[in-house]
Amino acid sequence: MWFDDSVSEVYERGIAKAILDAGYQPVRIDKKDHNNKIDDEIVAEIRRSRFLVADFTHGEAGMRGGVYYEAGFAHGLNIPVIFTCRQDVIDKVHFDIRQYNHITWRLDKIEEFRRALANRISATIGDGPLKGNE
Repeated sequence: MWFDDSVSEVYERGIAKAILDAGYQPVRIDKKDHNNKIDDEIVAEIRRSRFLVADFTHGEAGMRGGVYYEAGFAHGLNIPVIFTCRQDVIDKVHFDIRQYNHITWRLDKIEEFRRALANRISATIGDGPLKGNE
């Protein structure tokens, strides 16, 4: 996802909590301590992942190339990708990605997004080993 303050709340209150709700441990690379180049760490963590949540939200500067690359890399490894995007920019997502079923979000409906994402994870990936261990 885009590491911009405008999407921090959706990660904290939506994505991370939904992943936990489904029984998995979320990992966001900019919140992980490491000594490597960040690109190497991203690739290593994708390889270790059971699935990837890719948020295609972007600002005025346009599409976030890294998100597209990382989702494609996961696809190439047969790691499931769950697509998300802020509702007001979904029409600006590149055609090749727009064909996938995105869960859209709005900050004023973050709990609805959290439930939808947790349900998608559980339905398509299965409940994780931490489910019910809250």
